[in-house]
Amino acid sequence: MIQTNQLTKYYGSSPALDSLSFTAQQGEVLGLLGLNGAGKTTCLRILSGYLIPSSGTCSINGKDVFSNPMEIKRQIGYLPEEPPLYTELTVHDYLLFIARMRGLPKKDFQDEFERVTQTTYLKDVRHTLIRCLSLGYRKRVGIAQALIGSPSVLILDEPISGLDPVQIIETRNMIRNLAGKYTILISSHILTEVSRTCDRVIVIDKGRLAGELEGQELQENLEEKFLKLTSLSAHKSSLNQ
Repeated sequence: MIQTNQLTKYYGSSPALDSLSFTAQQGEVLGLLGLNGAGKTTCLRILSGYLIPSSGTCSINGKDVFSNPMEIKRQIGYLPEEPPLYTELTVHDYLLFIARMRGLPKKDFQDEFERVTQTTYLKDVRHTLIRCLSLGYRKRVGIAQALIGSPSVLILDEPISGLDPVQIIETRNMIRNLAGKYTILISSHILTEVSRTCDRVIVIDKGRLAGELEGQELQENLEEKFLKLTSLSAHKSSLNQ
């Protein structure tokens, strides 16, 4: 479903991604786990077509992201870490704007609106101005806009960043309910939530693939395994010397 091959991105002379290769299977919830600055957001921006890599390739459903940009964008729902919201609009009007931008026929909007607001638990705030919503609700609106048009792939950049404990649980449950219906790629630096939300996790360190965890590995001694796979372990050793 999603495949990257030797994906590399330089900012100046510094590599944000360094020959990163991985795959995500259809219906899988795959986590990108790493420290701040590890290259997670750069990877997601490349997959969404927002950035062009310095070298390497990436494909979705077997089609190159940059050779088929419009077709690929129709298959992707993308949530940046800061949701791209127009806060002067109501939830309804904002999602109507997104639907029009994606070419959804006007006659189909109401059914689509009902579907995405039910999925993201937004029905009770459908006519509320976005600027009046809490951060948790704004994140839900961001996920709702990513769902419009029924893309096959969801790319979610730090979807629980800044949320309180109740909002984190609600968002985690929401994402798990979407599993299987969509292929979901999530970036995060929060170990416990990745282990509870994702089927499999790849660890990125300094732009490189440092390791992969799945199944029981995500449930046992995750912090210790993460430390061994990242530059944090070297930093910790230097502190202890």
